[in-house]
Amino acid sequence: MVRTGLDRLLARLGEGDGPCLGRYALLAHGASVTAELVPAHVALAASPAGAPTLLLGPEHGYYGVEQDMVPAEAGRDPWTGARIVSLYGASEGTLRPDPAVFDGVDLLVVDLQDVGSRYYTYAATAIWAAEVALGAGIEVWILDRPNPLGGVVVEGNLPEPGYDSFVGAFRLPVRHGVTLGELARLEARRRSWGEGLTVWRMAGWERSMGWEATGRPWIAPSPNMPSPTTARLYPGGCLVEATTVSEGRGTTRPFQLVGAPGIDPPALARALEERWRRLATAAGGEPGARAIPTFFRPQFQKHAGALCGGVELVADGGDRLRCYAAGVHLVAALYEIGQGVPGTFAWRPEPYEFVHDRPAIDLLAGTDTLRLAIEAGAGLDQWIATWERDEAHFREERREVLLYSEPADRKGIA
Repeated sequence: MVRTGLDRLLARLGEGDGPCLGRYALLAHGASVTAELVPAHVALAASPAGAPTLLLGPEHGYYGVEQDMVPAEAGRDPWTGARIVSLYGASEGTLRPDPAVFDGVDLLVVDLQDVGSRYYTYAATAIWAAEVALGAGIEVWILDRPNPLGGVVVEGNLPEPGYDSFVGAFRLPVRHGVTLGELARLEARRRSWGEGLTVWRMAGWERSMGWEATGRPWIAPSPNMPSPTTARLYPGGCLVEATTVSEGRGTTRPFQLVGAPGIDPPALARALEERWRRLATAAGGEPGARAIPTFFRPQFQKHAGALCGGVELVADGGDRLRCYAAGVHLVAALYEIGQGVPGTFAWRPEPYEFVHDRPAIDLLAGTDTLRLAIEAGAGLDQWIATWERDEAHFREERREVLLYSEPADRKGIA
């Protein structure tokens, strides 16, 4: 079994000469557990470190209670008595902690399970909180965890200037192939942080590992990330959030079920699988995913209570699945279906993650190129081909911060 940074820290604390945490704050969530499935704050409280002075909670709240884009409240932890400060409130200003939060604190410990996609907001919360803490003279420890998508494959475009947001906080491909600890090292270099950051690396993790190979049970890091399969589909499936089509929230299979009232399931499945076959042929491989025509009824969020026609997405190809490119073609297929059945597709009209002046699809894609190409009925192959340049650039930049070596026979493979 892979031992996370938390597991290694706890082992060191059990030794006579273990590190001293002093008065520490802990940024964590429900998936921050030990190899024995003990929550991080409970395990640390029972160790020589003692209970944290303060708990910080990311989007969805410290215990993962809230749905997406729902403010999480502050509170007090019943196990340790520690005060909980929310880093996801009703305004953009809540996404970074007030420096005063760290008064009386010597150390910020960050233990968050990421899912390996640029959109997933825990990485932004971790880096922004670390930056505030370091600016206040507080040391920061990142306890590293596996990237569920592995650390070999890199896929997608780098965001263009002006498209930064909570779901696009860093210049990364959508599937970036780094751990949170490695991302922290990368941003430390980009931001010239200097001293004060320590990453507790994992033991036993290799870049070629999918989640199942880690030997660790999956604990949902957020309410709509119930399985490793969800994480595999998320880099592409999250793009559906930027439309009026349901991405499966309100069902037991978010990001696997996609659809809306009025959509013909077989027509969507045929259109999507044809696109995926062309994509795979161009790349010289297999699609790595299937689309099963189906119906579903969300219980909340988009189309709550309504019967939706659509597809169930099945990831069956491991690393063969180009999950972001598959999602790009999914949105294009949904748009085309929507042109023939009015009312089934539109771009999301509401503000998205505190941004009011740009469409959600542009924020997620990091560019308006995807949206404009889809609206014009243009092919996507030319844009997708440009990703190779961005992927190569990022691979070169990340090389200096990697904590876990790249397989010699896989270097440069996208």
